[in-house]
Amino acid sequence: MPTKQNLWPVGGLLSGALVWGLIWYPYRVLETAGIYGPTATLLTYGFAILAGIFMLPRVWRELPRAGGWAVLLVLSAGWANFGYVLAMLEGEVMRVLLLFYLAPLWTVLFSRWLLAERLNVYGYGVIALSLCGAVVMLWQPASGLPLPRVEAEWIGLTAGMGFALSNVVSRRAAHLSIEMKSFSVWAGTLLLTLPLLLWQGENGLPFSAIGGGSWLLLALLGVTICATSYAVQYGVSRVPANRAILLFLSELIVAALSSWWLADEAMDALQWLGAFLIISASLLSGKMYPAGEGRA
Repeated sequence: MPTKQNLWPVGGLLSGALVWGLIWYPYRVLETAGIYGPTATLLTYGFAILAGIFMLPRVWRELPRAGGWAVLLVLSAGWANFGYVLAMLEGEVMRVLLLFYLAPLWTVLFSRWLLAERLNVYGYGVIALSLCGAVVMLWQPASGLPLPRVEAEWIGLTAGMGFALSNVVSRRAAHLSIEMKSFSVWAGTLLLTLPLLLWQGENGLPFSAIGGGSWLLLALLGVTICATSYAVQYGVSRVPANRAILLFLSELIVAALSSWWLADEAMDALQWLGAFLIISASLLSGKMYPAGEGRA
C-alpha cells in the first residue's frame, strides 16, 4: 500500500506508463492532419526542450565534463524515442510495443559488455524468456524463421535496443545530472530526426500548412513529454527496480486497451503467449539490480 513517502514516486512512474501507452494516438491524429512522424517528432521534442529551458544553465555547466558517454546517451536515447514514434505510427501498437519490451534482453547483453556485469540466474532467465517470447511473436511459417513482418516491427525492435543501451549508459554515466540526461534524450531525438527531414525536403517540413489546432496539440505533447521525463526520473531514483518494473508494465495494459478501443486492433492466442513470455522476462529483469537501482 503506498505511503506518503512513496506516493509521488509511484505516481511519477504510473504517469509515465500512462503517457507512453497512449502517446501513439495523438501522433496518429497529427498524421491524419498531414503532419507525419518525423515532423511531429521534431516539433514535439523541440517544445519539450523549450518547456525545460530552465535546465539549460546546469546543462551548460556540465558539458565540459560530459564526455563520450553523454554522446552515446544522446544517440541511443534519441533513437529509442524517434524509433518508438515511427514504429507506433506504422505498425500494430501491441506488437511493436512488445518487441520494444525485449529491452531487458538487450540490457543484459549491454551490461555484460559495457559494465562487465556477470550474469546471475535471473539474467539467464531473462535471456531465455525473452528469446522464447520473441520466437513465438515473430515466427513465420512460410520462411521458418522468427523475423519481424514489416518495417515498423524492425524499427520497434531496434528502438528497444536503443532504449536498453541508453539505460546501461545512463547507469555508467552516474556523474551526469537528471537535467543533463533529460536534455540528452530530447536533443538526441532532434538530432536523429533532422537528417531524415532534410533528406525529405519540403514534403518533410510543411510548417506553413500546420493549423492552429495542430500547433496546440504539438505544444501540449511537448510539455507532456517534458513533464513525464521528470516524473519518471523522479520515480526511478526513489523506487526499487523490481517494483518499478511492475509499474512500468502497466504501459502494456494501457496500450492493449487503447489500441483495441481506438484502433480496433487485437492479438491472437499465439501473440498473447509471446506477450506472456516477454512480460515474464521484464518482471524477472527487476531481480538483476540491487535494491534502489532503477532504469533511467
